[in-house]
Amino acid sequence: MAGLHRSSTRRHLRRRARVIVVLMQASVNTFNDYYDYVKGTDSEDDNVDASDAVLVYNNVNPNSALALAVGMLGVAFVLGVYAIVQAGFVPLVIALVGAAFVVLYSFVVLYSAGKSPISYLPLGEVVSGVVMGALIPLAIYQVLTGILDFTVLLWSIPMVIGIGLIMFTNNTCDIERDIPAGRRTLPIVLGRPRAVALYRALLVVWIADIVLNVAVWFTSGLIIVPFMLLAAYPLVKAVFTNSFTPERRLQAMPQILSVNVVLGAFYAAEILASGTVALVF
Repeated sequence: MAGLHRSSTRRHLRRRARVIVVLMQASVNTFNDYYDYVKGTDSEDDNVDASDAVLVYNNVNPNSALALAVGMLGVAFVLGVYAIVQAGFVPLVIALVGAAFVVLYSFVVLYSAGKSPISYLPLGEVVSGVVMGALIPLAIYQVLTGILDFTVLLWSIPMVIGIGLIMFTNNTCDIERDIPAGRRTLPIVLGRPRAVALYRALLVVWIADIVLNVAVWFTSGLIIVPFMLLAAYPLVKAVFTNSFTPERRLQAMPQILSVNVVLGAFYAAEILASGTVALVF
């Protein structure tokens, strides 16, 4: 009976963890969109997709968007209390670290509303990559297994790079509109040629690190690596040839998102195939 209870608890924790992650990500994006809109840095001339800029293209009250962002963050917090009660205070400590990034990055005066917002500095790629790509997987792993294993951070490096490249894509395409707004993003600091060179290098490191992780920790999953490389090649090639100019933004964002989906799915399959980590679905 105890085993059945533990299994049921893990299932509940898993479901709540998924919802918490989605709510927190949606909240951060909504805060970002709200402050970009009220400061006038988002407009119809910025080559943004209508579905990705609701406040720009639709008659939505900005205050309602802000309330929604606060509400989603609040619900995520309430759901997180259950996970902390069941799994102890380790995920709370990890969550507080992530929350500090969220507060500095997207809510109070230091994101897009203040004099020195982090989004105006060359830190966005690192912050988003580390929080969503490393801290969240570390917390979820601890909640589901009861073990705080910092090796998870090494396993998460591909996700850190992939998530960071999503913001890198956006910021590189937005250089021309970010400069007048006073932003100092990483692509602005580097300039487009060097930013694109770094971007391409990170793509190679991303794939190489997946292969390295599989070879070292998930050896049985190596059989899937060739299929991953074949599936990712046309997508990665398309990203490599993108110029990341404002006119190519609408092509660049779906491209890097597709690469994230394909590499992430194959990486998960390689881990599952290895049998080294017990994945509970």
